[in-house]
Amino acid sequence: MSGLAILIPIALGMGLLGLVVFFWAMRSGQFEDLDGAANRILIEDEEDAE
Repeated sequence: MSGLAILIPIALGMGLLGLVVFFWAMRSGQFEDLDGAANRILIEDEEDAE
């Protein structure tokens, strides 16, 4: 039972940390251009065409 007293707060803290990191990523614009990176691999560069 004492193991749960340690593991539950650790799990809650890790979940809260993950939520904070997710909201930080949202505010810093990490998810602004989701299609740009996917379409960038389809565009042929001038240097690579030779």
